[in-house]
Amino acid sequence: MAASAGPEIERLIALLSKLPGLGPRSGRRAALALLKKRDTLLAPLTAALVDAQAKVRTCSVCGSLDTSDPCAICADGSRDPRLICVVEEVGSLWAMERGQSFKGRYHVLGGLLSALDGVGPEALRVSELLARAGGGEIAEVILALPATVDGQTTAHYLADRLAPTGVSVTMLARGVPVGGDLDWLDDGTIAQALRARRPA
Repeated sequence: MAASAGPEIERLIALLSKLPGLGPRSGRRAALALLKKRDTLLAPLTAALVDAQAKVRTCSVCGSLDTSDPCAICADGSRDPRLICVVEEVGSLWAMERGQSFKGRYHVLGGLLSALDGVGPEALRVSELLARAGGGEIAEVILALPATVDGQTTAHYLADRLAPTGVSVTMLARGVPVGGDLDWLDDGTIAQALRARRPA
C-alpha cells in the first residue's frame, strides 16, 4: 500500500488494484490521478459509479447490461430476430457491436466451460439459450467464442445441445486478420486460415 497514506487512500488504491489490467502500482497511479483532479475526475467518476450501480441491470433476454430490460438491442425492432450471436461475456458483445456488421441479436453465456476451473453448463446461461433456440423463431445461432481450448470445448458442447432444435449452428471464421502479415502469425492461426479458405 501507499506509504504514509491514510486509510481512505489505501482503500481506494486497494479497490482500484482489483480492476482488470490494474495491479498495486497502477492502482496507486490511478488513485493519485483521481485525487489530484477531484473536481474534474473524482467527483464525476463517483457520480457515474453511483448512477451505474443504481440503474444498470442484466437483460433478462440476452444477458447483456443496460439500463432497461429488455436491453436496447433486444428491443430494437430493426434487428433480425432469427439470428442469435452467442458470446462469452458482455465485453465480447461490445466488440461485435463496434464492428457494426452484425444485425441480429445476442446471447451472453457468462463464461466458458472449464473443467480445470470447475465451470460446468449449469454455471452458464446454456438453458436460456436452448429455450430461445427451441422457441421456433430462431433460424441460426452463431458461436462467436474465443479460439481457446475452453472456447472450442464450449462451442462443441453448444453445437451438440442445439442440434435437436433444428437451428443452423455456425462459428465465426478464423484466420489471417485484415492487414495481417503471415510472418507475424502463429502456426495455429495459419493452419486455421488454410482450413477456412474459400474461392477468391
